[in-house]
Amino acid sequence: MMNELLAPDIETLVKENKYPEVAAFLSAHHPTEDAELISDLRPEEIHKLLQEIDPQDAADIFCELPDMLQSDTAGLMSQSELTTLLEKLPPDERADLAKSIPESQLDAVLPFLAKKERDEIKELSSYPEGTAGSIMTTDYIAFPEVLTVQQAINRIRLEGAQKAAVSLIFILNTERKLCGYITLEDLILAKPAAALESIKKPLVAEITAETDREEASYKITKYGLIVLPVVDDAGSLIGIITHDDAMDVVEEERTEDMERFMAITGKHQDTSYLQTPAITQFSRRVIWLIILAFFDFVSGAVLQSYQNTISKLMLLTFYMPMLTDMGGNTGSQSATVIVRAIALKEVNPRDIFLVIWKELRISLMLGIVLGIIAFLRVELTSGNTAIPAMLSLPQVGLVIGLALAIQVVSATIIGAILPLVSSAFKLDPALIASPALTTIVDITGLLIYFGLAKALLHL
Repeated sequence: MMNELLAPDIETLVKENKYPEVAAFLSAHHPTEDAELISDLRPEEIHKLLQEIDPQDAADIFCELPDMLQSDTAGLMSQSELTTLLEKLPPDERADLAKSIPESQLDAVLPFLAKKERDEIKELSSYPEGTAGSIMTTDYIAFPEVLTVQQAINRIRLEGAQKAAVSLIFILNTERKLCGYITLEDLILAKPAAALESIKKPLVAEITAETDREEASYKITKYGLIVLPVVDDAGSLIGIITHDDAMDVVEEERTEDMERFMAITGKHQDTSYLQTPAITQFSRRVIWLIILAFFDFVSGAVLQSYQNTISKLMLLTFYMPMLTDMGGNTGSQSATVIVRAIALKEVNPRDIFLVIWKELRISLMLGIVLGIIAFLRVELTSGNTAIPAMLSLPQVGLVIGLALAIQVVSATIIGAILPLVSSAFKLDPALIASPALTTIVDITGLLIYFGLAKALLHL
């Protein structure tokens, strides 16, 4: 709330070119708050503002800006400004920025960076997006197990201030492979002459750089870790993933899942709604809508094929929205539960028959309840509606209730199966489940509804 009140004032000061005043104000706040306050400014304004701020503080604020705003702002920097910024950024943020700026701009500044920083950029930039390696950092502390506690403490005093995770120290064996860890508390409480080998603890979890980043965030959450070590195929420590980076992944994946459930395609952009161009939003929404529009033609064809049935009993059309809506609702419930279970690794495609059996029992109970409600609704609200002489209202109500019950069962089963099948084919369950589910459930629901009416009511 405070940021919403302060942001307009900052924009006013920026328009008046009072950058030193804004910089002085930001210096009293946390970098995350500062980034929120200035994230609606134009890249050129942010560039001028960062010039008025201490280089390390400017780098801390820069880290918290949206990715697109980072690259746009960096594109305005001079060679010396960009070099200083890259020097101040953590290794993982440095690599991310290096991948986002033009290659020509990066080539111009690389010679001015220390060899260690150049090597880190090259290594961390080599991992594909979406892997654990793409979000790891090389800011960790690792000591040989032959060191004594006092020697380790002396080393931490020398290099610990430069590391992201000082509270956890990884232990390497004589082959330089990861073999355990100790906490800073363990180190302080141990006898100075004790070897690290004697106080090390076994690793709770580790991960390879090529593993999906969601697996990394899952392990950090599951085991309650502060950092997760990343190793190569030989078991050597090459980096760590910190808890805050894992939470960023969780948040981004949740956003992407939400968008995909709503048939929004493409990679999620870390920019605010108002800063995202309309054409970008259009391109991400239009693809699935066009696909679904073609599938809706099938729904229209189903209705057209039953036009004689509809013309003989118009009452059926009054309850068609209830049927399609209820099918969509129950199918979406089932799909949501299964997508979440897949994400938490509670189920996998091999469990498909167990899932179907459980959802079948649930859907039968739901179908009975909702079918009875539909029957009562027909009886209580449709008494004055014209129906053919050879039919009675209870007969019509029974067919509508039965159709709704069957629709609930089929929609629930479809909603459970689609995410599992998508996962089996390495597709995103959220992307496939919701858009496809709605269309499939509509088509099957209409076939069930009018098929039953035609067969049981002899229309």
